[in-house]
Amino acid sequence: MRVAYFDCPAGASGDMILGALVDAGCPLAELEKALRMLDVSGWRLEAQPVERAGLRGTHLVVQTDPGVHFHDLAALLAPIERSDLPETVKARATRILRRLAEAESRVHRVPVEAVHFHEVGALDTLVDVVGAVAGLDALGVETVGVSAFPLGGGTVQTAHGRLPVPAPATTELLRGFPVYDNGVQSELVTPTGAAILTTLAQPGPPPAMTLAAQGWGAGTRELPVPNLLRVLLGDAAGPDGTVAEPLAAVETTIDDMSPQLYEPLMDRLFEAGALDVYLTPVVMKRSRPGIVLSAFAAPERIADLAAVLFRETTTIGVRWQRFERARLPRELVRVETSLGPITFKVSRLGGRPVTVTPEFEEVRRVARDRGLPVREALEQARLEGARHFGKSPES
Repeated sequence: MRVAYFDCPAGASGDMILGALVDAGCPLAELEKALRMLDVSGWRLEAQPVERAGLRGTHLVVQTDPGVHFHDLAALLAPIERSDLPETVKARATRILRRLAEAESRVHRVPVEAVHFHEVGALDTLVDVVGAVAGLDALGVETVGVSAFPLGGGTVQTAHGRLPVPAPATTELLRGFPVYDNGVQSELVTPTGAAILTTLAQPGPPPAMTLAAQGWGAGTRELPVPNLLRVLLGDAAGPDGTVAEPLAAVETTIDDMSPQLYEPLMDRLFEAGALDVYLTPVVMKRSRPGIVLSAFAAPERIADLAAVLFRETTTIGVRWQRFERARLPRELVRVETSLGPITFKVSRLGGRPVTVTPEFEEVRRVARDRGLPVREALEQARLEGARHFGKSPES
């Protein structure tokens, strides 16, 4: 699993994130290709090599038409919704922009739909957000981590006048993330940079990984510290060549819901990003029978799963906790068998196959078409799959 870790000693902004991704190996053409799918004109990207305090990096210049402005969240999301971007890119970019709007909503104490965008409604915000998500996607990144954020200091000029640093919306976005004072009196973390990283990344130290590349994204100002954002790219390292990744368990306990509602509830949870869902019968207070519903997903999906549980069940409370898990690398391989072509899930440990499992729905279809018992077709597929991959069928 490819991991990206953002190290933010000088803070983070949208263009610094883009610069770091390009510097780490994401082709500029990939960002431009994704942005053209928005069908919005008035932007241009240029990657410039720069030096900051003796360190080399990439400054990603985002030139935009100041006349292109999105005054509210709906207008900002519209180009993404009608685009042909991959669904994962659209979903992540939408989530970032929605969190940005929610932060502005809390600061100004108005509903999200009533938030009037000023600085964050400019075209460069859309370019930064979609470009960052598309860049991570192009690099094959599945999970993101981030260091603590330096708060900065002083004031910054906004449409509402001079405001303290960090800007109020930035402070809202940084809730739940570690911050510190590095003594620099300047705006170090912008609202867009905060929205991107706090939406996509988990805070903490760099995860265990096999390092593959690093990139440095440069800011525009000279600071007492090198004005660079570093991204580390690598493959998560688990024991014996397994894949290590963060995981979250979201749970609730229910004792007053019709059993008929659990099946559609599980469907909704999977649609919201759950990797697995299961039900455990328990005995609650006053000896009442109940159900513990457990849903496992990537940590960034916690809020989505909690929202489904509140909407679709009778619960009034949801709990969660974070874990690390190791899993075997898995691939889908199409194999020609005596029953016809069948897809196998193959998991490897140390490069050797340890599980070879035929897709059950395909086996059931083959059995129906050939008039065979499903049990017999499954045994035959397993035997031929194990032989194909050089694995003993008994193991």
